Amino acid sequence: MTPEFWHQRWRAGQIGFHQQEIHVYLKRYWPALKLGGDERVFVPLCGKSLDMLWLAEQGHRVIGVELSEKAVADFFAENHLQAVRSEEGPFVRWRCDEIELLQGDFFQLAPQHLGSYQAIYDRASLIALPPTMRVDYVHHMVSLCTDGLRGLLVTLEYDQARMDGPPFSVEGKEVERLLGSRFPLKELEGIDILQEEERFRQKGLTRLVERAYLFGGEKILSD
Repeated sequence: MTPEFWHQRWRAGQIGFHQQEIHVYLKRYWPALKLGGDERVFVPLCGKSLDMLWLAEQGHRVIGVELSEKAVADFFAENHLQAVRSEEGPFVRWRCDEIELLQGDFFQLAPQHLGSYQAIYDRASLIALPPTMRVDYVHHMVSLCTDGLRGLLVTLEYDQARMDGPPFSVEGKEVERLLGSRFPLKELEGIDILQEEERFRQKGLTRLVERAYLFGGEKILSD
């Protein structure tokens, strides 16, 4: 899966992964991270997600990374935000108030691009990548981590033989293998959402389970 694949998807408007509402798991489970409210939150492969607006409304400073210039430009334009742009190595940094988006390749991120951050929100990153790239994604994400990191992860599970990704199916045992060996990990909820997702039914799926996980600092797992 090359960068051009994603550029083409954005140019063609094939962005079924973009949601028009704040994700229900974000609202329901973000408080479980037990953050103070003003932390810096990293959103990898962020697209033009409205979830970033919600995080900023909670008082967080948000930093996202997104490959597509169109996605980044659309985020600011569609939300009537005026961003200041600056070149920074392989990235273009777009900044408006509490939200910064780095336009460029996630795999070229270095700690100096992100600075310190205390939480990560992954709704459409891990599931956007094929199995061969997911290991590299997690490895690179871990290399960028700061101490005490806490995160909320959302995944999908379905019969991969019935549909090609993205989004890809990421089973619980893979989440455990990728993240559980590096962080404390807790599954929160798993709901079959197929009846709400006509486009997936049309592809022949008979099951589509959306799961939420917490990972990171020990105290988020104590309840």
